[in-house]
Formats: sequence, C-alpha cells, structure tokens
Amino acid sequence: MAKSLHDRWLILAGITPESIRLGDDLVARWSEPHRRYHTLDHLTRVLDAVDEFGGYADDLTAVRYAAWFHDAVYDSGEASTDNEELSAQLAEQELPALHVPAERIAEVGRLVRLTKGHAVALDDHNGAVLCDADLTILGSSAHDYATYAQAIRHEYAEFPDDLFRPGRAAVLRGLLELPALFRTPKAVERYEERARANLAAEIAELEADPATPKA
Repeated sequence: MAKSLHDRWLILAGITPESIRLGDDLVARWSEPHRRYHTLDHLTRVLDAVDEFGGYADDLTAVRYAAWFHDAVYDSGEASTDNEELSAQLAEQELPALHVPAERIAEVGRLVRLTKGHAVALDDHNGAVLCDADLTILGSSAHDYATYAQAIRHEYAEFPDDLFRPGRAAVLRGLLELPALFRTPKAVERYEERARANLAAEIAELEADPATPKA
C-alpha cells in the first residue's frame, strides 16, 4: 500500500491484523489493471476532497469509509452488474470485522449506493460531501477534463463508438439535469459553473457526427 494511503487507512480503521488485511485488499482492488480512471489517483483525489469539504458532514468517518469503498468493485465490461451495489455490499460484509457500529455500516452502504446517480437530498450532508468529492474532476480544467474523459473511454474500450457515445451522453445528460451538481458551499463556488460547461462540451462532442471533420 502506498505510504500516504496506508497511513490514511490505518488512521481511519485502526491498526489491527484485520484492518491491515482489508486495507491491502482495497488498494489491490483500486490497482486492478483494467482501470484507467477509477484508480488509486481517483481514490486519493476523493479522499483529499472529503478532507476539504468534511466540515459539512454529519458523520465524517462514515463518509471516509464510503470514499474507500465507493468504487472498490469496478467492472466496465458487458458482463458487469451494478458496481455501486456490489461495492456497498462489500463494505457491509467487511466493516463488521473492524467493529464499526452497525448504524455507521448502514450509512456507509447508503452513501456508496448514492454514488450511482449522485442525486443528493437537500438535508443529506454526508451524501453531499461524498458526491461532491467524487465529482470534482467534472469541474477541472479543460485539459484535465479531457484526460479524464479519455480515461473513461479506455475503461469502456470493448464497446464500439456507436454504443459508447450515446450511452456516455445519456449519463452526462443525467448529471446536467440534476438541480445542482455540487452541494457543499466550497464545491459549488469552485466547480459548479465549470463542470456544467465541461459536461455540455463533452455531450456536444459525443453527439456530433464522427464523420464530420472538426473545424
């Protein structure tokens, strides 16, 4: 486990043989070779953002656990099922061994499932922090956003353009149709406007006729 992530996990989960085993397992999952965006870099970015927005949470510990588990199961292939549901189930199966209270485990599972559509209720402070942290890439610079979009395309490389492009556009359009992409004050101020511009630009590119040369 990379030292910075190793330290963060042990501070969160405690230093026990079971927590060390689980931490190593999670890092191994995030390091799977088929991943191009949902990698340790993404996990680190989400954890950093949770730290930044965490003052808004009601249970920051639950949010941090949810960040570690939210893409722990990630399969983009045609045979893939519900990654968020499987990741939530993994958390619910593993966290009792760390003596995490049942109420907190239930909250972790709920938060992981919430990342499927990022539709957060107005009074859901924990959900706001996790989902904002997960989506900060959407409000990044045009260059970083393009790198992210390319990595997503690589993760779905087995799908031809005529399947990937409309599917990806539908996902992005669903995000744009949310009342707000971000909910915590810091994230709204920093990312909302740019994220909407990035999403709209990618949708336009996905829906353009690929046979038409760019200007």
